[in-house]
Amino acid sequence: MAGYRLPVATYRDPRLRIGRTELIPRPGCALEELLMTEILVLYYSRGGSTAELARQICRGIESVSGASAKLRTVPAVSAESEGPAKRVPASGAPYATYEDLRLADGLVLGSPTRFGNMAAPLKYFLDGTAGLWVSGELVGKPAGVFTATQTIHGGQETTLLSMMIPLLHHGMYIVGIPYTELALSETRSGGTPYGASHVVNGSNDSGLSEHEKTLAQALGRRVAILAEKLKER
Repeated sequence: MAGYRLPVATYRDPRLRIGRTELIPRPGCALEELLMTEILVLYYSRGGSTAELARQICRGIESVSGASAKLRTVPAVSAESEGPAKRVPASGAPYATYEDLRLADGLVLGSPTRFGNMAAPLKYFLDGTAGLWVSGELVGKPAGVFTATQTIHGGQETTLLSMMIPLLHHGMYIVGIPYTELALSETRSGGTPYGASHVVNGSNDSGLSEHEKTLAQALGRRVAILAEKLKER
């Protein structure tokens, strides 16, 4: 378009497409940032284990050249109103918005287990994505899942599968962890082919094992690599 300059920031505009992301100029953002593949790591955590998995997944994402991780959480469900009790969390990652989800090139979704299912705050957030489903904003983007449980048979796999279901409805490509990752065969705690995980082991929990860290990073790396390949199409 005559007179339209190459943008230096990111958000949507029908006038220009670079890969999957439409962009218009916005000050204060380098061209390198504009072209990065951004993966949203979105989680809910109460005890901190799911949050630590999320950070390890971010490390895996950012080990891929040209990829960046955006870490976001969701507020606890409030019985009194549809909004969070506080607009900004007291600590940790900021709260996610649907715009974060719309603009991301990929998604990694995490929740502790609640009776073999994802926790209510994450489900509540996903239940609000009907607009993105109608417009097809997430179709063709890669996604992975992760969880933490108190015990090794506490519902890890069913929780991971419960998070996959809405992602499949959105038309996303589900990314797992293959057994070519040696840590998946060697782990004696968390880690599944369906996604990254951690076994808390009650009050004696000493944090993520080395195998759990390795598998979380592998999941982030795999989602980022696929997102980059899809953007090249």
